[in-house]
Amino acid sequence: MTADTLDELDLRILEQLQQDASVTNQELAELVHASPPTCMRRVRRLTEAGIIQKQVAIVDPAKVGASLTAILEVTLDVQSAESLAQFERAIALERSVLQCYRVSSGPDFILITQVTDMPAYHALVHRALTAQMNVRNVRTFFSIHRSKFNTSIALG
Repeated sequence: MTADTLDELDLRILEQLQQDASVTNQELAELVHASPPTCMRRVRRLTEAGIIQKQVAIVDPAKVGASLTAILEVTLDVQSAESLAQFERAIALERSVLQCYRVSSGPDFILITQVTDMPAYHALVHRALTAQMNVRNVRTFFSIHRSKFNTSIALG
């Protein structure tokens, strides 16, 4: 299943679930103008195809004591396939790293992190980056205001 094989009902279902995945199947059916059995089959098919990866709760970082957002540019000393993969494996173990992107033209990686405070940030950098022998440079940007945050992908 690919983007080309998604029909209008699939797109309506995905749009609704991106806004609120906690709706019941009955509510979803009403919102997308389909029968409940059809919705259930479609959601199952979208999940099995990997289009719906998982359903999660989005937590307000400030309300759980993780109010410092840091965006890091990381450049490695050696950019071999194994070095890049090794860095990604190590970063995947870090719970404070919410997102990790391998990028081109500039740094090797962009990391989005969420920590409680500056000491927690320093501990993360020491543990995950300073201890890594292959990290050449780290440049950090601290968020002072989040003007937009969305997890929905524009469809259709």
